[in-house]
Amino acid sequence: MIISIASGKGGTGKTTVATNLCASLDADLMLLDCDVEEPNAHLFLNPNFTGKEKVNAPVPKVDLSLCTYCKKCMEICRYGAIAVAGETVITFPELCHSCGGCTVVCPEKAITEIDRFIGTVETGSLNLPKTPSFGRGLLDIGQVMAPPVIRQVRKLEKEKNLTIIDAPPGTSCPVIASMKGTDFVVLVTEPTPFGLHDLTLAVEAVKLLDIPCGLVINRAGIGNDDVKKYAQNENIPVLLEIPFDKQIASAYSKGELLVQALPEYKDIFKRLYTSIEAIVNRKGDA
Repeated sequence: MIISIASGKGGTGKTTVATNLCASLDADLMLLDCDVEEPNAHLFLNPNFTGKEKVNAPVPKVDLSLCTYCKKCMEICRYGAIAVAGETVITFPELCHSCGGCTVVCPEKAITEIDRFIGTVETGSLNLPKTPSFGRGLLDIGQVMAPPVIRQVRKLEKEKNLTIIDAPPGTSCPVIASMKGTDFVVLVTEPTPFGLHDLTLAVEAVKLLDIPCGLVINRAGIGNDDVKKYAQNENIPVLLEIPFDKQIASAYSKGELLVQALPEYKDIFKRLYTSIEAIVNRKGDA
C-alpha cells in the first residue's frame, strides 16, 4: 500500500504526520520524502544514508548544420523552451519539460537530446524496528523542475509492502506527482481560514485523481469548526485530531518525534493507519 501525506498549504504538519506514522508501525515499510525543494523528514528520523544517485532530465540540442529553421520545434513547445530567430535557434533548458516533442516534429532530425543534471536521490535506512528504508529527493539549487526528481524517488516504492510519501505542499505539479497512483491520501490541515481555503483546493485535486482521502486536523482547538463542517459536507472522514499543545510544539522544535516525546501517541498513529487500511480495503472490495 502507498499512502501520500499531503496538504493544500505549507506548515500544516505533513512531515509530523508522515514521520510519526512511520515510527509507530512495526512493518516492512519505506518513507519517501518527496518535498524535493525542501526535504526535512531526515531531521526527525536521522537516516543512515548509504546510496546517492544523480537525476538528469533530457533537453534538446540542435545541430544547426541540419536545421532549416522551419520553426516546427518552437510551435510545438508550450513552455517556450526553444525559439527560432532568423538563422539562430536558442534553447532554454530551465523551461524544458522533457516531453521530447521537438525531436519528434523536426523534419530534418536536427534535434537530439542531452542530459541535464537537476538533482539527486539519496537512500538509506532508519534506526527503528524492522529497519525501515528511507529515500529523499534533492532538487539542485537554481532548478525548478521538481516532478522528474519526485518520479525518480518514487521508483523506490516497490521495494517495500508499505510506502509513506511525505508530499510537497500545495496543489501544483510536484504535488500531483507525489499523489498520482497512490492508494490513499492523508490531507493534513489546520482549523483556520487559510487552512480551509487551501484544503478545498487539495480536495479538488484528489478528486481529479480519484483517490480516497481522509483528514488529519493539526493544532485542533484553535480557529473554529469550519473545517469539520466542510469535511462532513464532502463526506471526508476526519481520521485524527492533533491538539494545539505546547508539549508537541516543544518536541517539534527540538527535532524530536512526537511518539518518542509523548509515547501515548504511538497507539494513536497506529489507529490512524488502521483506519486508512480499512478504507482502502473497502474500496478494493467495492
